[in-house]
Amino acid sequence: MSPTRRTILASAVLAAPALRAAARGGAVVVIGAGAAGLAAASALRAAGQDFLLIEARDRIGGRAFTDRSLGPDCRFDAGAEYIHWAERNPWAPVARAAGVRFAQEGGWARTLTIDGRPATEAENASRRAGFSGLDALLAPKGGDTSLAEAARAGGPNAELAAAGLSRLSLGEDPERVSAVDYDRLWSGTDLWVDGYGDLVARHFADLPVRLGCPVRAIDWSDRIVRIETADGTLAAAAVIVTVPVGVLKAGAIRFTPRLPDPAEAALDGLHMGAYTKIGLRLDPTKVDPAALGDAVSVITGGPTLYFEMGPFGRAIAVANLGGDLARDLCRAGEPAAIALATERLGSILGSKAQGAVQAGRLAGWWTDPHARGSYSIVAPGHAEARDRLRDPVGERVFVAGEALAGGGAMTVGGATLDGARAARDVLKVLGA
Repeated sequence: MSPTRRTILASAVLAAPALRAAARGGAVVVIGAGAAGLAAASALRAAGQDFLLIEARDRIGGRAFTDRSLGPDCRFDAGAEYIHWAERNPWAPVARAAGVRFAQEGGWARTLTIDGRPATEAENASRRAGFSGLDALLAPKGGDTSLAEAARAGGPNAELAAAGLSRLSLGEDPERVSAVDYDRLWSGTDLWVDGYGDLVARHFADLPVRLGCPVRAIDWSDRIVRIETADGTLAAAAVIVTVPVGVLKAGAIRFTPRLPDPAEAALDGLHMGAYTKIGLRLDPTKVDPAALGDAVSVITGGPTLYFEMGPFGRAIAVANLGGDLARDLCRAGEPAAIALATERLGSILGSKAQGAVQAGRLAGWWTDPHARGSYSIVAPGHAEARDRLRDPVGERVFVAGEALAGGGAMTVGGATLDGARAARDVLKVLGA
């Protein structure tokens, strides 16, 4: 949802008290208007605490974003699209109250192609066999191994299944994923939302936010924190940093003094996955994607693509992929990504695909400078990294986001809960 001139002006007026408080060093500055930053700012406002919410992008929502570049009738969620573990996810009641549409997951993809041809019955059976006992194999059995190592005991089918699960659920190759951290992730009902990004933007639309304001440096050497932005320097009683782990690890924000060793060690154990989507707008007179069902395309030595066909009845196919081959595709750029997805779709649809693709869009979070990846991954041997990053720095710098959300990591719900947690921590310190 793009902000209008009216909402930008309204935000500037609403933020005026916070700007004055920031000039005196009495406000809390929240960096990043993704789900965590929005939740933190909302909690501070509810408590009557002066705050200033700043965001590098020209929109709010972060990695929850409903993309309309293919046309309003072919919108798709470029980032988050599922309300995971809906039984305790704060977004489930918000979505129901807003009357958004939900869809059911189809389970197994209806079609599997391997190297451009339909899979045989034996190949389909092998795939199912690999997944059948995977949960038990991946359960930690002492130590903190990778998903790849944990799956090895199940044989080649299990290893292939673990690779598919890791790349198409986490956006990372299984060798780089902690089995202990994966086992801790919360489970439950998944609600597929029609416009998750729009839902987040609407829910927080009344929060004042300064857009287009990237942060370059944070100086926490004194009692008052100094935040250097593209628009000047702000003073704050405390700062809540909610930018993605990828941005922190890239050094896009300079800390003075540098972060303490425990925080640096926690960051060393975290990195970003590369979950990637390619939306293809289709000619509905040539193909009805909803009638075909979801599909998987496997090429030996190439990325595996999972196609969501006709989500919510729209004439669109959305290709999903992850891992190093997804990183390569993001670096290659949008034309290359669209060409690959179009070619793979052609092997699934056959003659029906001729001229069916009208336009495409790459949602390449890996090369997005404000994200530098899709969501956080814990490396093997670093299972405690998420918890350790929660410790306040000098009682003035607080880090928050999906990376710190424990079992709720890698989700909008987890980011929301952790942003509210960080706000509570700040209020306790300031109250003291």
